[in-house]
This record gives sequence, structure tokens and C-alpha cells, in this order.
Amino acid sequence: MYFMSGLDILIGKSLDAIIRENLGEITLRRVEQRLFERYGMGLSKTIEDFPKLDSVLREFFGGGTEGLEKKFLDGIVSLEHSKDKNQEWVTIEDPILATSILTSLGDEDKAKILNAVLGESKVISEILETCNLPQTSGYRKVNSLIENGLLVNEGFMTTRDGKIVNKYRTVFENIHIDIVKNSVIIRILVSHQSLKNSSVMQIVCSS
Repeated sequence: MYFMSGLDILIGKSLDAIIRENLGEITLRRVEQRLFERYGMGLSKTIEDFPKLDSVLREFFGGGTEGLEKKFLDGIVSLEHSKDKNQEWVTIEDPILATSILTSLGDEDKAKILNAVLGESKVISEILETCNLPQTSGYRKVNSLIENGLLVNEGFMTTRDGKIVNKYRTVFENIHIDIVKNSVIIRILVSHQSLKNSSVMQIVCSS
């Protein structure tokens, strides 16, 4: 089974929107028809398993696929090499994604949650205890961060009563927010492992 990485989840919705916008109605319909024929999936689902989408795009665009995919990704994020060879800075280019990140950081409870697992992974119960958050609203906010790709699954632990529970940490190692000429620029520092786990980054950036 294929598991979508945190970085792929983070950019997934933006990638879906930008592909639909750039392909146009007729080509999009043909691509989705082929995706259903080969994999029984639509565009949104194959973004979660990007190698499948890449293979179908290559049927339609051949050698031009690399440039097309780079165009998609450039509208969402750009990479900037860090002095630390184990990490990379990723600049968020998509304003909708940037707004989503800012909204999460602007929520006091979500900001506490992200800070609690910055650089270390914890199970949800530990996160809520560290942040002193009630279970119901706390779980809801943790799940929202997971769905938006800001929290990623990093292994699991076995509890005393034998239950296996997932551990989570932030998708980024650090984050910088700058305001330049009335524009908000968000840069997140991610590990090379996060980039390696991202099927989108691996296919687009290595092609």
C-alpha cells in the first residue's frame, strides 16, 4: 500500500487546483478518463499516489511532461538549498497554501500543538497533555493539522494496555515568515528525509 507523505499532503490540494487550471477542460477530461481506465481513480486520488499520475501524464505529453510538472510545482513551492546538507528551505509560492499555514499558526491552540512536536514526535495524548488542551477540541485541532499536512505520522508506540498508537511531529523543522512589499513570504525548513519521502518532489525535482 502507498502512504502519502506529509509534504505531499501539504501541497496536495494546491497541486490538484493548479493542474486543473493548467490542463484545461478537454485535456483534463481525457487525462481523468485514462486514470480511471488504468487505476480506477480520478485526479485527486492519483495526486495522493503521484507516480500513477506521472505515468498517465507521460502518455499525453511525452518528453514535455517534466517541464509541465515543474510548472505545476513552481506555482506552489520552490526549493532553496540550505547550508546544512541534511535540510532544505521550501518557499511557499501558492497564496492559498500560505494563507492556510498562517491561519493554523494564528490559532493559539494549533500553534501550541505545532510547537509541542517541533523536532520530536509524540502521541496525541502526550501532545494534548503538554499543551493543556481538552480532549474533544484538542483532537479536532490535531486532526485538522494532520489533514492539512502540517503534522506528519512518524512511527508508533505501544501503550501499557497493548494498544498501538501513532506518533506525530511537524512537517517542518523551522519556519520563517517575512513581509516584503506588502507580501507575506513563508519559508519552511524540511529535512532531506521529508523530501525523499515526497513522491511529488522526487519525481519532479529529479527529472
